This record gives sequence, C-alpha cells and structure tokens, in this order.
Amino acid sequence: MAGVLTVLLAGGCAGPPPPVLPASEQARGDLIRAAQQVLVDRCMTARGAAGPSASREDALFGTAPAELEVTLATGHTVRTHTDGCLAQAHRYLYGDQARWFRAEVTVNNLRPEAQARLKEDPRYRAALARRAACREEDTRCARKSGLGDLRARLEPARLAAVRAAHRDDIATYERLRDHALHRAARLLADRPTPHRKGPVPS
Repeated sequence: MAGVLTVLLAGGCAGPPPPVLPASEQARGDLIRAAQQVLVDRCMTARGAAGPSASREDALFGTAPAELEVTLATGHTVRTHTDGCLAQAHRYLYGDQARWFRAEVTVNNLRPEAQARLKEDPRYRAALARRAACREEDTRCARKSGLGDLRARLEPARLAAVRAAHRDDIATYERLRDHALHRAARLLADRPTPHRKGPVPS
C-alpha cells in the first residue's frame, strides 16, 4: 500500500508534459515567429503603441543610434537596436540578444561570403569579365562566358570552407535557436485566454 501511495503522490506532483515540438525546420521557424509576434504585440500594447502612430516604429525597432553591429567578411555592416519591442522579444526567446544577433547575421550571410571568395580564383574573375562584356539580353553570350557552370563547380567548396571557418558561430546559432524553440513552444502552450491576461516577458 505504501508503494502504491508513493507512486500516486509522485504522479500527482508531476508537472504538465513538455510541448510537442514540430519536426520540420519550416514548422519550427513558424513556431518561433508566432511566439515572437505574440511577444511583440504584448510589448507594443504595454507601451501604448499598438495602433498606427508616429511612435510605433520606434517602439517596435528602437531608437537611434543602433547599439549592436556586426561587420561581415564581405565588408557590409549590419546594425540593430536593443530598446525596441522586437529586441525585447529576442531577449526572451534567445536569452542573449547580442549573441543571437551576431550568430544570426553571420550564419545568414555564409553564402554571400562564399560567393565573395570566388573572386579570389582567376578563372572566376576571367569568366566574370566575359559575362560583363555581354549585352544584358544576350543569353547565348552569357552561357558562353562559362560563369554559371564555373560558379556551380567552385561554390560548394568555398561554402564548405566558410562554414568550417564559422563553426563556432553556427554552433551558437543552433544552440540559441533551439533555446528559442523550446521557449516559444512553452509560451504558446501557456498563452493566456482573453479572461486571463499574462505578464509581458522581459
């Protein structure tokens, strides 16, 4: 009897089962975006900027100057704010907005970096020059330049090298995205009804 009672008490103290996570990458991304929208909507309402107004954009994206920036290997610099509702949602989902911003921007630009490295190859530069000499509508000339075929052959190796160089950034991206996925699933599973308003996460 004591053993049965122990099992019953343990079962009664167990919390709710964890939310089921989507299997596909598309569905996982949709889940995170849905949770982000819920967080942004709550934040905008709390700031009194839910409707059309001059301050809506500042409330959503933050005010100048941008506090975070990443300069990519391609030379482009990407900046973002830390004081808007979108930034607040990212902090809640990913745990560290600055680390997520750096990882996301880097990972999303791996292919452009690989394509920029193609210009280090003299064969590619020559094909690029031949293509540039073609008239815009001259598809035959464009094919004869060999640029498309050469890019298809060279780009996979360049992309692999870029991914290897950014191994730590990719690992951070995957770890923080997994963190966001679990937080998003819990948030949407516990989403308050119109009769039970929840707090605005910070």
